[in-house]
Amino acid sequence: MRRALFLLAAIVLVLAGAIAGCKNQSGQGGQGGESAAPGRSGQKGGGRRPTTVQGIPTGTGTFKLNLDVGTVGHREYLLHVPAQLTKGSWRSGKPVKPLPLVLAMHGGLSNMQGMRELTGFDGLSDQKGFLVAYPDGFMTTWNAGDCCGAAKIGNVDDVGFLTKLIDKLVGSGLADGRRVYATGFSNGAGMAYRLACDGPGKVAAIGVVEGALVMSCHPGRPVSALIFHGTADRSVPYNGGGNRDFNDHRPFPPVSQAVDFWRKADKLPGLRQTSLSRELSRASAQCTSTGKGGDGAEVSFCRIDGGTHHWPSTASTQLWDFFAAHPRPS
Repeated sequence: MRRALFLLAAIVLVLAGAIAGCKNQSGQGGQGGESAAPGRSGQKGGGRRPTTVQGIPTGTGTFKLNLDVGTVGHREYLLHVPAQLTKGSWRSGKPVKPLPLVLAMHGGLSNMQGMRELTGFDGLSDQKGFLVAYPDGFMTTWNAGDCCGAAKIGNVDDVGFLTKLIDKLVGSGLADGRRVYATGFSNGAGMAYRLACDGPGKVAAIGVVEGALVMSCHPGRPVSALIFHGTADRSVPYNGGGNRDFNDHRPFPPVSQAVDFWRKADKLPGLRQTSLSRELSRASAQCTSTGKGGDGAEVSFCRIDGGTHHWPSTASTQLWDFFAAHPRPS
């Protein structure tokens, strides 16, 4: 009972802070970033780049933004905008070529800034030319089915939040709806699974690092997947085990179960060595792949021998290479 009271008090405090935060206008709090003057012309073409599009800054940098999800308070995310968007061609207030979008979900007991620092996606975004959104979970957790924490207990609609975030960025014309990808670490990896399972066909591919599929899953269309898992992970054990949550002592399923699920859901053959898997295999990561199916979907799995519960140093680059090769079919 005492634990329940403490949890209730914590939730009330968080909601109170969220309500107070509604006084801040969406789009304030840019971190670094180039100011985009009204009427400024891009370096290419004759179109003018507005300061913002639907409240989203168009200058280069990383910005802290709010999203109204129709509940008390709001949800927050960081958005990194590379120079390829800022300096590209614009027409009628929108970029001529929308950029790919990567959603990167933090692990449990972390936050959006932690995921930004963990992955280093900002620098890769600047090199390759894609948008990165780092959504913030509820009380540092995500409702990924049977895990985790406050988000699960409160039955928070995180799929709804992420879906609205995708719709916002695609609807503004900044992101390309055929090239939306989701990745995450640990609890955030489970959230990437859930978005692919329950989201209405929003993502072309997912990247999962040290996560588990702990929910029934009925994807609406084929989804490509790249899965990383260390054989020495004690938090989400490679062969299954541990506890799904602090109040759920059922074991996590083995990672092979998730790999087989997505392979069968996408109607793909068994894993083998392919040109892609050889490109993905780096350092201690041993990767195999199904190869692409008729609709372009593919499942790849990278086993990290001796790897523990951490984000591999090469994972971000490998994920982007995989994502870039797997847009959603027209």
